[in-house]
Formats: sequence, structure tokens, C-alpha cells
Amino acid sequence: MHDPLKLAELIGSLSYALDLTEGQPEGHCIRCCWIGIHIGKQIGLDDQSLWNLYYTLLLKDLGCSSNAARICELYLTDDQSFKHDFKLVGTDTTQILNFVFAQTGRNAGWTKRLSAILNIIRNGDSIANELIQTRCNRGARIARQLRFPEAVALGIHGLDEHWDGHGRPDGLKGNAIPRNARIALLAQVIDVFNFSQGQAAALEEIRQRSGSWLDPDLVAAFEKVACNAEFWESLNAEQLDQAVLALEPAQYSIPLDEHYMDEIAEAFGQVVDSKSPFTAGHSERVGFYAYHIARELQLSEAHCNWIKRAALLHDIGKLGVSSSILEKPGKLTAEEFCQVQKHAELTKIILSKIAQFAELAKISSAHHERLDGKGYPEGLTADDIMLETRIITVADIFDAISAERPYHPANSVEDTLAIMDSMQATAIDSQCFNALKKVVFAAASD
Repeated sequence: MHDPLKLAELIGSLSYALDLTEGQPEGHCIRCCWIGIHIGKQIGLDDQSLWNLYYTLLLKDLGCSSNAARICELYLTDDQSFKHDFKLVGTDTTQILNFVFAQTGRNAGWTKRLSAILNIIRNGDSIANELIQTRCNRGARIARQLRFPEAVALGIHGLDEHWDGHGRPDGLKGNAIPRNARIALLAQVIDVFNFSQGQAAALEEIRQRSGSWLDPDLVAAFEKVACNAEFWESLNAEQLDQAVLALEPAQYSIPLDEHYMDEIAEAFGQVVDSKSPFTAGHSERVGFYAYHIARELQLSEAHCNWIKRAALLHDIGKLGVSSSILEKPGKLTAEEFCQVQKHAELTKIILSKIAQFAELAKISSAHHERLDGKGYPEGLTADDIMLETRIITVADIFDAISAERPYHPANSVEDTLAIMDSMQATAIDSQCFNALKKVVFAAASD
């Protein structure tokens, strides 16, 4: 038996998914939380303020998937490496422009590359505004949806504001920038440079950005934190997640009920679906179909809800796949398909970080397995594929075929079911497929 799951455990574990879509090494948000909370304590924040800061730091990248496809489209590049490398670029305008021009269309033909570069030259400022506005608005909206206080939502919204007023999305300056946002940006810069180049490089970078990007008083506060060798030892330790879990102010710790866990699953399903305009609403629809298939199969209400939660999170590993691959309209290369296949294993890794989700992780990550053993990631055969997975697989395939994708137009319900009919006994379970047909026709008659 596991202890009841707490909010900090669930959000901390799911934050690893946000690291993926920003191209950051595993545990980036966790490390930022360790850094930021120590800054907050150094400046004397009370426990309520520390609680708000705690979740701002874990969820700072909540909206980051929403601009991934647009980055690929505008810069003709891989969104994850672009985001990762851009965080290591200095604040000098020439450095930034050199990076953008070097990254844009590196593997595209010269004509396409030149066209993209000219577009950036003409519209660079509005492009940057669009990308950051999209990210900030989406992140703040989902934070509110998750019932977090406005201080958390505003902290996420203001992550890209700079102390000197030259940041985005609103060009706020100095103390007008929410404190949580100022701390989160500082923590982010520290982690990025410490992880890639070491402690001395991180300290040098924040000193250089003090007064321009970063609040000088917060930089000074961190200088004091940085004198503690144990701080750095813990930051670089493998078990940091447990230390971060202990940082949440105990009196504000929130145990999770089933309804709140479902709301969190819905929200992270939206984060996944935001990665591509073609998958908008996919996780929600798969959750809907899976729930009603389970009901059609006369499973208990609690079981149906559990399956819906697993369905909502089934594609969370796609945050680790570049949008340049997910958005590709043509046939994938063998290497690209290999990258797509990795999303199932990533789903299992992310969800398995939550002890109470061990079974759910196994069910969710197996949704591309086939009864004939030709699926992935493990090549399971019928005897090893559980009913819950079979339900999610049928729901997922129905939505993937019926909805528009980069590689095919939308299909009618009738055409979709006809295609799926030929998959029975090889890819999909006939009992689940028959239940799906009843669900779909009942929904169409409402």
C-alpha cells in the first residue's frame, strides 16, 4: 500500500514532462525549484509565498509546448534543440541574431532557408512576441485551471520579462514584474549554466545579466545561497526530487482526491495536445471514448474513471518528440519513426515516477501494442495486453484516423470504422471495437 498521493508528488513527477518539451536535461524544473526556494528563503518569504513560488517553479514551463510547432514552421528547425541551445546564448543582440540565423533552416534547401531568414529579419520582433505570448498565456491559463492561486499563474505568465523592461510579453520593468517570475527566471539561468558548464559559469552568467535580465537584489541573495557547499551538493545529487518534495511548506501540503487527479490529468493532456494544431483535443477525445467503451463493457464507475485518466495521459511522452517530426506531412524515415516510437517508453518513464501510478503507467504506455505482437514499445502479444490498454488503443486509433493529421485528411465515422474493421484480431480487440461502435453511434444520435 502506498501513502495517499500529494499534490507536490504528482506535480513534481509530471514536471519531468515539461523538461522534455523545452529540450532540457531531465529534472530541470525540479532543480529550478531547489534553487528558487532557497532564494525565497534567503529573502525571507513567508510560508504561503514560498508555497506559491514552489508551484511557479515546478510549472514554469506549463505553456511551452504551445509554441513548438510554430518554432519548427518559422525557423525550419527542431524545436527542442533550438529551445535548449537558445537558453545558452548571451544577452548581446549580435549573439542572439547570429544564433537565430545559424539555426534557421540548417537542413533546408537554400531557397527555403533564405526565405525564412528574410521573414525573421522583417518580422523578428512580432515573431518573438507571438511565440512568447502564446506560451505565457497558455501556461497561466492552465495554472488557473489547476486551481493554483493568481500568484502562481502570474509568475508563469511573466517568466520572460526582464528587469530592464526589454522582456516579453508585456515589457514590464523592475518590481512591476511578479516576484515569482523574477525568481523563476533567475533559477532557470542558474540551472541551465550550472548543468552545462558548472557552478562558476552559472555565477558569472547571472552577474553579467544582473540589472538587465535579472533583479540585482535577487542575484545578491543567491550569491549568499551559493556560499553553502551543501546547497550545490544537493542540487547535483541524483535524489534531489526527494529533497525538493520536503521543501513544500508542510502546513500547505494538499492530499489529492480522485476528482482533482482527473483535473490534473486533463490539464497535462492539454499540454500534450498543444504541441500540434493537428492534435488539439486528442487526449480529451481519447479519454471520452475510452471512458464510454469501458462503461459499455460494464466496468465499474471507478474503473471507468481510472481508464479515462490513463487515456488522458497516454501521449505525455510525445512532449519528448520534436514537432518537426510530429508535423511532417510526408512519410517518416526509419530514424524519424524510431523517434516517434520512443514516446510510448517516455510515457512509461514519466508516469512511473509516481509510485501510485505504476499500473497506470504500464496501461498507458502500451497503447501502440498489437494483438499480433507487431506493436511497440515491447512487442507484446495478445495474452500480455490488458483489457484497459485494449480499450485505450481502440479509442486512440479511432480518433487518430477520424481527425485530420499532417499525413492524411479527416475521415468520416463510417470510413474510420471500415478501416478499423480490417484491424480486428491483428491490431485491435473485437470486443472493444464493437463497444466503440455502440458509443460512436449513440453519440451521433444525441
